[in-house]
Amino acid sequence: MSKSILHIEGLIVLLVSVYFYAHLDASWWLFFLCLLVPDISMLGYIFNNATGSIIYNIGHTYIIPLLLVILSLILKQDLMMILSLIWIAHIGMDRTIGYGLKYPNNFKDTHLQKA
Repeated sequence: MSKSILHIEGLIVLLVSVYFYAHLDASWWLFFLCLLVPDISMLGYIFNNATGSIIYNIGHTYIIPLLLVILSLILKQDLMMILSLIWIAHIGMDRTIGYGLKYPNNFKDTHLQKA
């Protein structure tokens, strides 16, 4: 049951971020072009599993993009908001299809498998 809830939560995050993105009148080309950019964090696995999991998890937690959303509201920076929403959509998409935060022992060991 917990795993299903996490997948649904990811879907809701994806849909909400796309909803707010649509209201910004931003380019959908930019959205699809940048949607997979957070996966660059997988390059940390070139070094080893421990380093890779840390770098991957930094790129796949909501903390940084949500802080950037708040900062973009304070500074009235539309581009920062747009990129933050794309980043959040990516994380929601990953959670929806079953990709979770990584454990340091193996790339395939995620928090969604432990749920």
